[in-house]
Amino acid sequence: MHKTVFKALLLAATLLLAAFALTACGSDEPLTPAQATETLNALLTKVRVTDIAPRLDITDAGISSPADELPDITNYPLSVTGRGTVDVEIVASTEKAGSGLDGWLNVIAERFNAEALTLEGSRVSVSIRPIASGLATEYIVSGKYIPAAFSPTNELWAEMLTSSGVRFEQVAPRIAGNTAGILMSKKAHTDFTEKYGDVTLNKILDAVLEGNLLLGYTNPYVSSTGLNILTAMLQAFDPSDPLSAAAVEKLQAFQKQVPPVAYTTAQMRESAKKGMLDAMIMEYQAYSIEPTLSDFVFTPFGVRHDNPVYAMGGITAAQKEVLALFTAYCLTAESQAEAVRHGFNARDDFAGEALNLQGAQLFAAQKVWKENKDGGQPVVAVFVADISGSMDGTPIRELKASLLNAAQYIGEGNYIGLISYADDVFVNLPIDEFTGKQKAYFNGAVKDLYAGGGTATYDAVLEGVRLLLTQKEQLPNAKLLLFVLSDGVQNRGYSLDQITPVVRGLGIPIHTIGYGDGADMTGLAALSEINEASSTKSDESNVVYNLRNIFNSQI
Repeated sequence: MHKTVFKALLLAATLLLAAFALTACGSDEPLTPAQATETLNALLTKVRVTDIAPRLDITDAGISSPADELPDITNYPLSVTGRGTVDVEIVASTEKAGSGLDGWLNVIAERFNAEALTLEGSRVSVSIRPIASGLATEYIVSGKYIPAAFSPTNELWAEMLTSSGVRFEQVAPRIAGNTAGILMSKKAHTDFTEKYGDVTLNKILDAVLEGNLLLGYTNPYVSSTGLNILTAMLQAFDPSDPLSAAAVEKLQAFQKQVPPVAYTTAQMRESAKKGMLDAMIMEYQAYSIEPTLSDFVFTPFGVRHDNPVYAMGGITAAQKEVLALFTAYCLTAESQAEAVRHGFNARDDFAGEALNLQGAQLFAAQKVWKENKDGGQPVVAVFVADISGSMDGTPIRELKASLLNAAQYIGEGNYIGLISYADDVFVNLPIDEFTGKQKAYFNGAVKDLYAGGGTATYDAVLEGVRLLLTQKEQLPNAKLLLFVLSDGVQNRGYSLDQITPVVRGLGIPIHTIGYGDGADMTGLAALSEINEASSTKSDESNVVYNLRNIFNSQI
């Protein structure tokens, strides 16, 4: 038989085998890992992959300070705009200054402004800028943006400001009562109480350590509830010294029994609704207003989330008087009744735990978590970069800038590779341990990316998965992650439907980041949803910050 004919027949047989594997288990049954691997190898026979020799580059990423990483404050517009001669801008956490039932403070601010109060003949008002407490703390500590007043979710962020030398004064310890808690599905709660008795944080931690409870939580660098449970866990692991070696050892063991932290509460909630988590953390206010969580049981933990108010160092005397007036207005019976309607003030039976870590210890706790979040197991990650023609200009420039900056947040001992794609797929950097040399090769490979051609997104995903599986043969206990960075356009090669059974069968999380104002997130979000990973749209103003946070939480 002629060699060309034989090769054609062999390719046809391989693809038939892949098609058979995709349907053999029925449409409702996922492929086994072995079947998924076999199908992956068959599909890859039609993907053209080229190796690119990387070059060393030891220059920095061009980000000179933490402030440079933060988006411009205009990315977080005012939810209430005050028109008074003396106006006080309050940066407030999003569970009370967001939209809908998360907008209690906005309602109160609008009512306050409508009162048309005056101070020494001048009309007074307040403006509200909703920003998550962790991000707001970064703005203030970096000096990039300091408002007249700050109302975080809890007192932990104020402790971090104190340790950073930021001047402020407490105006009120509470304007709306709230508490963090652990939600368990009713079945998990029944099973738990039968085995452990009443629900306490210590018993929950024991259940997780023993493999009897799958708990999801959010990133303690940005989430108030995530930071709260981190400090509560460390205190439980060693009450006498929450940052001791013994506490860290327990934290590492704990991390081996939990999934990677959720990038957002919404992502974690979706995982729980699908039955992929037994329990998760959430504030009572968010729990009470979400009808899909009615089948979960709430148990409070940690410090209370009572929404304190602080006057920052740059506030004027007149603004301080206005802030005091507004705080008193928030505490009136009518305003507090409105707070109740928005889900606040419901769990005052829970006094809260004493603050067990203070000041710089909270930054140290975040660092301890970062270093131990993978339970002592290495992470193997491959970045899949879209370099098609539609990425030309701002998208490819921002992709490169964000990757170069975020690389400094990759933990030691992890393994990193980079591939790119247009019409074909390119291996720009084979996976290796992220030493100084590998980082220099990574820098060179990223800087050498340029845009042009079609978009074979899912071909590149398959090749990235292959690289991960090959590395796992050398590191069987490693956690595998894939990151796809794209504008969401796809017009070459395999489709999402064709690769979904493989991705699902192998269970590798695929985090997606959309670039460019016109990024189409539909396909990217669907790709991430297969194995419950994050999907984030970034634009020119926040892409560096967003990718940094994803790296901090995942790698």
